[in-house]
Amino acid sequence: MNHLTDLPAWAAIPVCILLLAGSAITLVGSIGMIRLKTFYGRLHAPTIGASAGTILICLASMITFAVLQNRWIFHEVLIIVFVILTTPVTLMLLGQSALYRDRIEGKDDVPRKAAGEEPDSAGLDI
Repeated sequence: MNHLTDLPAWAAIPVCILLLAGSAITLVGSIGMIRLKTFYGRLHAPTIGASAGTILICLASMITFAVLQNRWIFHEVLIIVFVILTTPVTLMLLGQSALYRDRIEGKDDVPRKAAGEEPDSAGLDI
């Protein structure tokens, strides 16, 4: 059994569902990157979409190759671990560097609370 056509129906159905769901989530994240207006909004949609989509697609790969080749699924587990660890770190670093850049340039649309500053005396977050 080394062809994809040899995949039994009990395994092919979850694989198809996982692949379609992973692709749809990744597509929604990509569309969110296009549709959202600010840089900070654009950070979230693709990172969540890429993480969730990659995890679902790797799960489909795990099922496929575990059934077809009776092999360990170590590679897919490593991919999932690295995506889960690196995507949030990248999101935080990009957000913090953009926030720092915006504060240095003196842009007024950056909230003070997000920059780690106290709100003004009236309690308004401007």
